[in-house]
Amino acid sequence: MKTMMKIPLVLEPQKEGGWTITSPLVPELVTEIDDIDDLNSCVHDALAAVIELYQDMGKQFPANLRANNAEAPVWFESLIMAEG
Repeated sequence: MKTMMKIPLVLEPQKEGGWTITSPLVPELVTEIDDIDDLNSCVHDALAAVIELYQDMGKQFPANLRANNAEAPVWFESLIMAEG
C-alpha cells in the first residue's frame, strides 16, 4: 500500500553541477541529482531505502510525516525551470 508523505527537502547546488538533496526531518535521506527532472524519482528511491533501513533497525518512521488525508490540500513548493 502506498502512503503519501509530506517531507521537507533541501536542495543544495553543487559546484560541479546538480544538487544534493537532504531532509532536515529525515537525516538518513540523502541523494543527488544532475537534472531537476529527476527529483521525484530519486527522492522516491532514497525514501524507499530509508524506510527499509528503519524497518531493518526496528525504528519507527516519523508519523508526523505521513499525510493523514490524501484528499486534503498540500502546500507544495517546487523548482520550475523557465526561459527568460
